[in-house]
Amino acid sequence: MPELPSLSAAAATVDVAEETVRSRLEKLRDARVVVTGGGGLVGSRLVSVLQRSGATVTVLDRMDAYPEPGHELFGVARGGARLVVGDVRDADTVGALLRRADFVVHAAAYADVAACTRRPDIAFRANVEGTQVVLEQAARSAVCRLVLVSSASVYGDGTPAGEGPQVFHEDQPLFPVSVYANSKLWAEHQTRLMLNAASGTEYAVVRYFSVYGEPQIPKQGSHSWMVPWLSLQARLGRPMRLNGGGVQVRDLVHVDDVAEATALALTEEQMASQTVNIGTGVPTSVREVADLIAPYFPGARRIVTPRPEGDPIGGYASTGRARELLRWQAGIDVRKGVDRYVRWLLATPDATPRWLAGATEEVSGATEAGAAEEA
Repeated sequence: MPELPSLSAAAATVDVAEETVRSRLEKLRDARVVVTGGGGLVGSRLVSVLQRSGATVTVLDRMDAYPEPGHELFGVARGGARLVVGDVRDADTVGALLRRADFVVHAAAYADVAACTRRPDIAFRANVEGTQVVLEQAARSAVCRLVLVSSASVYGDGTPAGEGPQVFHEDQPLFPVSVYANSKLWAEHQTRLMLNAASGTEYAVVRYFSVYGEPQIPKQGSHSWMVPWLSLQARLGRPMRLNGGGVQVRDLVHVDDVAEATALALTEEQMASQTVNIGTGVPTSVREVADLIAPYFPGARRIVTPRPEGDPIGGYASTGRARELLRWQAGIDVRKGVDRYVRWLLATPDATPRWLAGATEEVSGATEAGAAEEA
């Protein structure tokens, strides 16, 4: 197993940067923050950041998005935040919560590309109807700012003339190629229409790139989250499948960085009415991820499988606007992030979902066929 890096001058610089972030988040002390979808991977990590900043946090979540042991691993129910188990389409519940809120992060969604493709009706109800209810109630309340969680999937395959991995800029034309992406783009437009100067509530939009990090585990039937997929297959002694050779790239951004950036979007004055990419600005191929995972599992195998139709080559974030408006940049590179994930996986035997542990290699491989496709 690779040795952990020693503390360096660079790490000390990161510590100073983190202290600066913490001081800026002091603006949230005693603020009342509602996080929809706060029971998920990012939401639960965001809740922790907000609580450390002194905010009083309420989570609204259906708590049914993940298989065992997903929500138990995220631990939002044990973190001290108030948990309201409910649906964002319930106007009475949402209204009651937002009337007592200073800030809102709307992260609740049917947030799986493959699942939204299979069930566009559910995607519509969760991502369109649910968002509409949250926006209506925010506009009627005294909420200072709402942060909408969107996705890099709104960029689709990028510009038609592009060859290879592309850098995605916030102002470029958007060509969503999935139901999920289309619902996120609609949410962005609707947020701009409903939360304006007349409403009295500011908004900011954050577009997440490929979020990963412990304790993320894959959902059955999902095509997302390549770090857990590849790591779990290697741990189970199964081959890591590289679709089309694993040349597709993603901008892998650690959940801790994502949570920090989202919290800052609530407080930074320049973020009002702005849309910002949340990524590292570094493209990483699927093969590179497999190469980082393999040393932890002696005898780990890689096999090349056909690239699924429509699986994009991918792209990565332009990060200039995040540096300017959020005064933020990701601090965890993919090597450190994968190291953290695999070490957590090795130390947490119960993290492997029962459905995956008991699956045949053929079944798990079929599910993993689109593992490079991230939400």
